[in-house]
Amino acid sequence: MIHPTELRKDIYKVLDQALETGKPVEMAWRGRLLRIVLAEPQDKFQQLIPRPDVIQGDPDDLIHINWNALLS
Repeated sequence: MIHPTELRKDIYKVLDQALETGKPVEMAWRGRLLRIVLAEPQDKFQQLIPRPDVIQGDPDDLIHINWNALLS
């Protein structure tokens, strides 16, 4: 954890350190903890919830399904 005075004095050094190591830099300010972290772009598909009951494939294939055969 660094002191705000150290951050002010060496902000570019602290930012370079966060970029190089990937480790968050922590600082206490007004009784709360602040972090400088490297933000990685997130893949939106990784946030999807798996849904095993969903049909996967070409929607046009659904047109040719004999739905009556599935119900009996």
